[in-house]
Formats: sequence, structure tokens, C-alpha cells
Amino acid sequence: MDIVKVPGKNKKRKVFLYVLSTCVWCKLTKRFLKENEIEYEYVDVDLSSKEDRDKIRQDILSKGGSLSYPVIIVDDEIIINGFRKDKIKEVLQL
Repeated sequence: MDIVKVPGKNKKRKVFLYVLSTCVWCKLTKRFLKENEIEYEYVDVDLSSKEDRDKIRQDILSKGGSLSYPVIIVDDEIIINGFRKDKIKEVLQL
């Protein structure tokens, strides 16, 4: 699985994204995090192998998320589905 790390000054929380390379909402989420200098990692699900996509699906569902993108996982426990700027700000204390 190809995990991409995006550096940022704000490293208070561990932020991980599952995104689709062609998804407008996913791009907006990444831009929002970058503008707020949040360090995060992400995986382009649609560019992953079938085996990795199966693992990703299991990971999202086991944490109580749904398979709509982007999927934002904060500190391995908080899941935000979709580009919900209000919820992202709340969780990341922006």
C-alpha cells in the first residue's frame, strides 16, 4: 500500500486519509489540511491493488466508518466521512 506523507507544522493529532485520486471532496480535504498546516498521511484507494483495497475496506468498516470518501481517521479512533469542514475543525481544534 502506497502511503503518502504530507508534512505540516501541526502534528498534535495523527491524521490519516483514505481518498480517491479523482474525488473533488478528497482534494478539498487535502487542501484544507495543507492550508491549516496539518501533517497527515493518505492512500489513494482507487490506485491501490485489489488486496490493499480489501484491507482498506475492512479497516474502515471495523472502525465504524462507511465506504464514502474521503475517510478521515484521527488518532486511529475518530472517523469522519466526507469533507465536513466543521467536524474536521472541531476534532483537530482549529
